[in-house]
Amino acid sequence: MAEQQLQSRPLYGIGTVARLTGLKPDTLRVWERRYDLGASHKSDTGRRQYTQADLEHLQLVSALVSSGARIGEIASSERKTLERLVEACTVSPRAPVATKPHVIFVGEAICNWLDEHQGCLSGVSAQLAATRLEELDLEAFNDLGNVDLLVVGCDRMGSNQFRQLSELRQMLEPASTLVLQAGMSDNWLEELAGEGIATMAFPPDRAELAFHLTRSSAERATRDGINSLAELVTARPRLHSESQLAKAMKLQTELACECPQHLSSLISQLAEFEAYSAECSVDNWRDAAVHSCIYAYTSQARWLMEKALDLVLQSHEEDELQRPALKSA
Repeated sequence: MAEQQLQSRPLYGIGTVARLTGLKPDTLRVWERRYDLGASHKSDTGRRQYTQADLEHLQLVSALVSSGARIGEIASSERKTLERLVEACTVSPRAPVATKPHVIFVGEAICNWLDEHQGCLSGVSAQLAATRLEELDLEAFNDLGNVDLLVVGCDRMGSNQFRQLSELRQMLEPASTLVLQAGMSDNWLEELAGEGIATMAFPPDRAELAFHLTRSSAERATRDGINSLAELVTARPRLHSESQLAKAMKLQTELACECPQHLSSLISQLAEFEAYSAECSVDNWRDAAVHSCIYAYTSQARWLMEKALDLVLQSHEEDELQRPALKSA
Protein backbone atom coordinates (compact mmCIF):
# COMPACT_ATOMS: atom_id res chain seq x y z
CA MET A 1 0.00 0.00 0.00
CA ALA A 2 2.79 2.41 0.91
CA GLU A 3 4.53 1.81 -2.37
CA GLN A 4 1.34 2.64 -4.21
CA GLN A 5 0.79 5.95 -2.42
CA LEU A 6 4.26 7.27 -1.68
CA GLN A 7 6.73 8.15 -4.41
CA SER A 8 10.32 9.20 -3.75
CA ARG A 9 11.74 12.42 -5.16
CA PRO A 10 13.98 13.67 -6.56
CA LEU A 11 14.81 10.92 -9.05
CA TYR A 12 18.24 10.82 -10.69
CA GLY A 13 19.38 9.39 -14.00
CA ILE A 14 22.37 7.09 -14.26
CA GLY A 15 24.60 9.89 -15.59
CA THR A 16 23.95 12.07 -12.54
CA VAL A 17 24.51 9.16 -10.16
CA ALA A 18 27.78 8.33 -11.94
CA ARG A 19 28.96 11.93 -11.48
CA LEU A 20 27.94 12.09 -7.80
CA THR A 21 29.49 8.73 -6.88
CA GLY A 22 32.60 8.80 -9.04
CA LEU A 23 31.57 5.49 -10.61
CA LYS A 24 31.31 4.77 -14.31
CA PRO A 25 27.84 4.08 -15.72
CA ASP A 26 29.05 0.64 -16.85
CA THR A 27 30.12 -0.13 -13.28
CA LEU A 28 26.70 0.87 -11.97
CA ARG A 29 25.04 -1.43 -14.48
CA VAL A 30 27.31 -4.35 -13.52
CA TRP A 31 26.69 -3.82 -9.80
CA GLU A 32 22.96 -3.76 -10.42
CA ARG A 33 23.10 -6.99 -12.41
CA ARG A 34 25.45 -8.88 -10.08
CA TYR A 35 24.67 -7.51 -6.63
CA ASP A 36 21.21 -5.94 -6.97
CA LEU A 37 22.75 -2.53 -6.19
CA GLY A 38 20.77 -0.30 -8.46
CA ALA A 39 17.85 1.97 -9.09
CA SER A 40 14.63 1.47 -7.17
CA HIS A 41 12.54 2.72 -10.07
CA LYS A 42 12.37 2.67 -13.81
CA SER A 43 10.56 5.10 -16.07
CA ASP A 44 7.80 4.11 -18.46
CA THR A 45 10.49 3.81 -21.14
CA GLY A 46 12.66 1.52 -18.98
CA ARG A 47 15.30 4.08 -17.93
CA ARG A 48 16.83 3.71 -14.49
CA GLN A 49 15.64 6.24 -11.89
CA TYR A 50 17.61 6.43 -8.64
CA THR A 51 16.10 7.81 -5.43
CA GLN A 52 18.04 9.89 -2.90
CA ALA A 53 18.37 6.75 -0.74
CA ASP A 54 19.75 4.81 -3.73
CA LEU A 55 22.31 7.55 -4.37
CA GLU A 56 23.48 7.79 -0.76
CA HIS A 57 23.78 4.00 -0.51
CA LEU A 58 25.94 3.89 -3.64
CA GLN A 59 28.08 6.78 -2.35
CA LEU A 60 28.84 4.74 0.76
CA VAL A 61 29.68 1.64 -1.26
CA SER A 62 31.86 3.68 -3.62
CA ALA A 63 33.77 5.19 -0.70
CA LEU A 64 34.48 1.79 0.78
CA VAL A 65 35.56 0.28 -2.54
CA SER A 66 37.89 3.27 -3.04
CA SER A 67 39.43 2.53 0.35
CA GLY A 68 40.14 -1.08 -0.59
CA ALA A 69 36.99 -3.02 0.33
CA ARG A 70 35.81 -5.82 -1.98
CA ILE A 71 32.44 -5.09 -3.55
CA GLY A 72 31.31 -8.71 -3.11
CA GLU A 73 31.89 -8.50 0.65
CA ILE A 74 29.90 -5.31 1.25
CA ALA A 75 27.28 -5.34 -1.50
CA SER A 76 24.59 -6.92 0.69
CA SER A 77 25.34 -4.80 3.78
CA GLU A 78 22.68 -2.50 5.22
CA ARG A 79 23.18 1.24 5.21
CA LYS A 80 23.95 1.49 8.94
CA THR A 81 26.70 -1.11 8.54
CA LEU A 82 28.15 0.79 5.58
CA GLU A 83 28.09 4.05 7.53
CA ARG A 84 30.02 2.46 10.41
CA LEU A 85 32.59 1.06 7.98
CA VAL A 86 33.03 4.46 6.31
CA GLU A 87 33.51 6.13 9.70
CA ALA A 88 36.23 3.58 10.49
CA CYS A 89 38.05 4.35 7.25
CA THR A 90 40.41 7.26 6.81
CA VAL A 91 39.31 7.72 3.19
CA SER A 92 36.40 10.10 2.67
CA PRO A 93 33.71 9.46 0.06
CA ARG A 94 34.47 10.97 -3.35
CA ALA A 95 31.08 12.64 -3.14
CA PRO A 96 29.95 13.75 0.32
CA VAL A 97 27.18 11.70 1.90
CA ALA A 98 24.86 14.36 3.27
CA THR A 99 21.89 13.70 5.48
CA LYS A 100 19.12 15.61 3.78
CA PRO A 101 15.91 16.60 5.54
CA HIS A 102 13.07 14.14 5.09
CA VAL A 103 10.06 15.95 3.63
CA ILE A 104 6.67 14.43 2.85
CA PHE A 105 4.31 16.15 0.41
CA VAL A 106 0.62 15.27 0.41
CA GLY A 107 -1.91 16.39 -2.19
CA GLU A 108 -2.47 15.83 -5.87
CA ALA A 109 -2.03 19.48 -6.91
CA ILE A 110 1.25 20.07 -5.04
CA CYS A 111 2.71 16.76 -6.28
CA ASN A 112 1.86 17.65 -9.88
CA TRP A 113 3.38 21.10 -9.34
CA LEU A 114 6.57 19.57 -7.93
CA ASP A 115 6.96 17.26 -10.93
CA GLU A 116 7.19 20.45 -13.01
CA HIS A 117 9.54 22.16 -10.52
CA GLN A 118 11.83 19.33 -9.39
CA GLY A 119 14.62 21.80 -8.73
CA CYS A 120 12.77 22.70 -5.53
CA LEU A 121 13.55 19.21 -4.21
CA SER A 122 17.29 19.20 -4.85
CA GLY A 123 18.15 19.81 -1.20
CA VAL A 124 15.74 17.36 0.42
CA SER A 125 14.84 13.69 0.47
CA ALA A 126 11.18 13.85 -0.48
CA GLN A 127 8.28 11.44 -0.64
CA LEU A 128 5.16 12.40 -2.55
CA ALA A 129 1.62 11.17 -1.94
CA ALA A 130 -0.47 12.47 -4.86
CA THR A 131 -3.74 11.92 -3.01
CA ARG A 132 -6.28 14.28 -1.50
CA LEU A 133 -5.87 14.69 2.25
CA GLU A 134 -9.29 13.24 3.09
CA GLU A 135 -8.65 10.19 0.87
CA LEU A 136 -5.32 9.18 2.42
CA ASP A 137 -4.79 5.68 3.69
CA LEU A 138 -2.90 6.47 6.89
CA GLU A 139 -1.53 2.92 7.10
CA ALA A 140 0.71 3.84 4.17
CA PHE A 141 2.56 6.27 6.44
CA ASN A 142 3.67 3.79 9.08
CA ASP A 143 7.38 3.34 9.80
CA LEU A 144 8.64 6.22 7.65
CA GLY A 145 11.29 7.24 10.15
CA ASN A 146 11.96 10.80 11.24
CA VAL A 147 10.05 13.40 9.24
CA ASP A 148 11.47 16.92 9.26
CA LEU A 149 8.70 18.66 7.34
CA LEU A 150 5.16 17.69 6.34
CA VAL A 151 3.74 19.72 3.44
CA VAL A 152 0.03 19.29 2.76
CA GLY A 153 -1.82 20.77 -0.19
CA CYS A 154 -5.44 21.45 0.69
CA ASP A 155 -7.85 23.47 -1.44
CA ARG A 156 -10.41 23.54 1.34
CA MET A 157 -10.45 22.81 5.05
CA GLY A 158 -13.33 21.24 6.93
CA SER A 159 -13.79 19.07 9.98
CA ASN A 160 -12.91 15.88 8.08
CA GLN A 161 -9.74 17.35 6.54
CA PHE A 162 -8.63 18.85 9.85
CA ARG A 163 -9.18 15.54 11.66
CA GLN A 164 -7.23 13.68 8.98
CA LEU A 165 -4.40 16.21 9.17
CA SER A 166 -4.26 15.89 12.95
CA GLU A 167 -4.10 12.10 12.75
CA LEU A 168 -1.40 12.25 10.08
CA ARG A 169 0.69 14.63 12.21
CA GLN A 170 0.20 12.44 15.25
CA MET A 171 1.43 9.43 13.28
CA LEU A 172 4.43 11.09 11.59
CA GLU A 173 5.39 13.52 14.39
CA PRO A 174 7.03 15.93 11.90
CA ALA A 175 9.32 18.64 13.23
CA SER A 176 7.14 21.19 11.43
CA THR A 177 4.08 21.30 9.18
CA LEU A 178 3.19 23.54 6.24
CA VAL A 179 -0.26 23.70 4.64
CA LEU A 180 -0.58 25.04 1.10
CA GLN A 181 -4.05 26.48 0.73
CA ALA A 182 -6.19 28.24 -1.85
CA GLY A 183 -8.87 30.51 -0.46
CA MET A 184 -9.12 28.97 3.00
CA SER A 185 -11.32 30.86 5.46
CA ASP A 186 -9.76 33.09 8.11
CA ASN A 187 -11.23 30.90 10.86
CA TRP A 188 -9.42 27.84 9.60
CA LEU A 189 -6.19 29.80 9.08
CA GLU A 190 -6.38 30.90 12.72
CA GLU A 191 -7.12 27.31 13.78
CA LEU A 192 -4.04 26.05 11.94
CA ALA A 193 -1.87 28.83 13.36
CA GLY A 194 -3.06 27.89 16.83
CA GLU A 195 -1.76 24.36 16.21
CA GLY A 196 1.63 25.71 15.18
CA ILE A 197 1.02 24.95 11.50
CA ALA A 198 2.41 27.39 8.93
CA THR A 199 0.33 28.23 5.86
CA MET A 200 1.13 29.46 2.37
CA ALA A 201 -0.96 30.23 -0.71
CA PHE A 202 -1.06 27.71 -3.55
CA PRO A 203 0.56 27.64 -6.05
CA PRO A 204 3.54 28.39 -3.80
CA ASP A 205 6.07 31.12 -4.30
CA ARG A 206 9.27 29.18 -4.96
CA ALA A 207 11.42 31.48 -2.83
CA GLU A 208 9.04 31.16 0.13
CA LEU A 209 8.85 27.39 -0.27
CA ALA A 210 12.66 27.29 -0.46
CA PHE A 211 12.75 29.13 2.88
CA HIS A 212 10.64 26.44 4.56
CA LEU A 213 12.74 23.66 3.02
CA THR A 214 15.96 25.41 4.04
CA ARG A 215 14.57 25.88 7.51
CA SER A 216 13.89 22.15 7.77
CA SER A 217 17.48 21.54 6.64
CA ALA A 218 18.75 23.95 9.29
CA GLU A 219 16.68 22.25 11.98
CA ARG A 220 18.06 18.83 11.07
CA ALA A 221 21.65 20.05 10.81
CA THR A 222 21.43 21.80 14.16
CA ARG A 223 20.01 18.68 15.80
CA ASP A 224 22.89 16.72 14.26
CA GLY A 225 25.39 19.09 15.85
CA ILE A 226 26.38 21.05 12.74
CA ASN A 227 26.91 24.72 13.52
CA SER A 228 28.67 25.97 10.40
CA LEU A 229 26.21 27.53 7.97
CA ALA A 230 28.51 26.71 5.08
CA GLU A 231 27.57 23.08 5.75
CA LEU A 232 23.83 23.79 5.69
CA VAL A 233 23.51 25.36 2.25
CA THR A 234 25.48 24.68 -0.91
CA ALA A 235 26.85 28.03 -2.05
CA ARG A 236 27.07 29.19 -5.63
CA PRO A 237 30.67 28.81 -6.90
CA ARG A 238 32.86 31.88 -7.26
CA LEU A 239 33.21 32.94 -10.90
CA HIS A 240 35.95 35.57 -10.37
CA SER A 241 38.93 35.71 -8.05
CA GLU A 242 39.80 38.87 -6.14
CA SER A 243 42.69 39.56 -8.54
CA GLN A 244 40.31 39.30 -11.51
CA LEU A 245 37.92 41.70 -9.82
CA ALA A 246 40.78 44.13 -9.23
CA LYS A 247 41.61 44.08 -12.95
CA ALA A 248 37.95 44.58 -13.86
CA MET A 249 37.79 47.68 -11.66
CA LYS A 250 40.50 49.29 -13.80
CA LEU A 251 38.78 48.65 -17.13
CA GLN A 252 38.05 51.60 -19.39
CA THR A 253 34.92 51.05 -21.47
CA GLU A 254 33.40 52.93 -24.36
CA LEU A 255 30.29 53.52 -22.27
CA ALA A 256 30.11 56.58 -20.07
CA CYS A 257 29.54 54.48 -16.95
CA GLU A 258 31.47 52.81 -14.18
CA CYS A 259 29.66 49.45 -14.19
CA PRO A 260 32.82 47.30 -14.03
CA GLN A 261 34.07 49.22 -11.02
CA HIS A 262 30.74 49.19 -9.19
CA LEU A 263 30.06 45.53 -9.95
CA SER A 264 33.55 44.43 -8.89
CA SER A 265 33.28 46.36 -5.64
CA LEU A 266 29.80 44.98 -4.96
CA ILE A 267 30.90 41.38 -5.64
CA SER A 268 33.83 41.73 -3.23
CA GLN A 269 31.56 43.09 -0.52
CA LEU A 270 28.99 40.36 -1.04
CA ALA A 271 31.72 37.70 -0.95
CA GLU A 272 32.99 39.11 2.34
CA PHE A 273 29.49 39.11 3.84
CA GLU A 274 28.90 35.61 2.47
CA ALA A 275 31.98 34.36 4.30
CA TYR A 276 30.96 36.26 7.43
CA SER A 277 27.41 34.85 7.44
CA ALA A 278 28.80 31.33 7.01
CA GLU A 279 30.67 31.71 10.28
CA CYS A 280 27.80 33.23 12.28
CA SER A 281 27.23 31.58 15.61
CA VAL A 282 24.24 29.23 15.58
CA ASP A 283 22.80 28.28 18.97
CA ASN A 284 19.35 27.02 18.00
CA TRP A 285 17.36 26.02 14.96
CA ARG A 286 15.60 29.39 14.67
CA ASP A 287 18.94 31.18 14.33
CA ALA A 288 20.11 28.50 11.92
CA ALA A 289 17.01 28.85 9.76
CA VAL A 290 17.32 32.62 9.48
CA HIS A 291 21.07 32.72 8.96
CA SER A 292 21.13 29.85 6.50
CA CYS A 293 18.67 31.80 4.36
CA ILE A 294 20.84 34.92 4.64
CA TYR A 295 23.85 32.86 3.59
CA ALA A 296 21.98 31.29 0.66
CA TYR A 297 20.51 34.58 -0.57
CA THR A 298 23.87 36.35 -0.29
CA SER A 299 25.54 33.58 -2.26
CA GLN A 300 22.84 33.86 -4.92
CA ALA A 301 23.15 37.66 -5.07
CA ARG A 302 26.94 37.49 -5.40
CA TRP A 303 26.65 34.88 -8.17
CA LEU A 304 24.09 36.98 -10.08
CA MET A 305 26.33 40.06 -9.87
CA GLU A 306 29.22 37.98 -11.21
CA LYS A 307 27.04 36.94 -14.15
CA ALA A 308 26.30 40.63 -14.75
CA LEU A 309 30.03 41.39 -14.66
CA ASP A 310 30.59 38.64 -17.22
CA LEU A 311 28.26 40.47 -19.60
CA VAL A 312 30.18 43.71 -19.13
CA LEU A 313 33.54 41.98 -19.64
CA GLN A 314 32.26 40.23 -22.75
CA SER A 315 31.07 43.55 -24.15
CA HIS A 316 34.48 45.07 -23.39
CA GLU A 317 36.27 42.25 -25.23
CA GLU A 318 34.04 42.78 -28.26
CA ASP A 319 34.84 46.51 -28.21
CA GLU A 320 38.56 45.73 -28.12
CA LEU A 321 38.23 43.44 -31.15
CA GLN A 322 36.28 46.01 -33.15
CA ARG A 323 38.49 49.01 -32.33
CA PRO A 324 41.34 48.27 -34.85
CA ALA A 325 38.79 47.73 -37.62
CA LEU A 326 37.20 51.09 -36.87
CA LYS A 327 40.57 52.86 -36.95
CA SER A 328 41.54 51.34 -40.33
CA ALA A 329 38.16 52.34 -41.80
